[in-house]
Amino acid sequence: MGTAYESIRPEHEAFIREQYLFFVGTAAPDGHVNLSPKGHDVFRILSPNRVAYLDLTGSGNETSAHLTVADRITFMFVAFQGKPLILRFYGRGKVILPGSEQWEELAPLFELMPGHRQIIVADIDIAKTSCGFSVPFYSYDGERNTLLDWANNKGEEKLTEYRKLKNSTSMDGILTPIGESLL
Repeated sequence: MGTAYESIRPEHEAFIREQYLFFVGTAAPDGHVNLSPKGHDVFRILSPNRVAYLDLTGSGNETSAHLTVADRITFMFVAFQGKPLILRFYGRGKVILPGSEQWEELAPLFELMPGHRQIIVADIDIAKTSCGFSVPFYSYDGERNTLLDWANNKGEEKLTEYRKLKNSTSMDGILTPIGESLL
């Protein structure tokens, strides 16, 4: 039922454009595995073997922490409407912070939403599809703007304070690039 590909194919890109949600999975060599849902229009395919997403400030920063000690990353897209399909990208990721040369190159590819904190870039070595036959149907009712409103209301100074408190280390105590930049 599943098929593996050495790169992202045009039909994968078309499928992704129809999805409103994706998941990011990472793990350090020790500690907890993280699986994080992502919404909004933040995912970009840069080439058949490279992707990126604009990461928004949240209550934790596990993905970023994990990528500093083990660069493995998995993305998953699931069809909740229409033809069943699960699409995963497996690869190696890294964190790009604002102000870096790579940020200046990648940031124009995104609408910089309130609370943006970093870009996660990944080199993909396997794109894999599976059936998704048991995934239920769900209806999309629209974006939830709570996080964007929260970031707008905080303002940049308070967001920096929040990131220092909540985004500097992982739940397992791994220092994140944001934490390192705030030292």
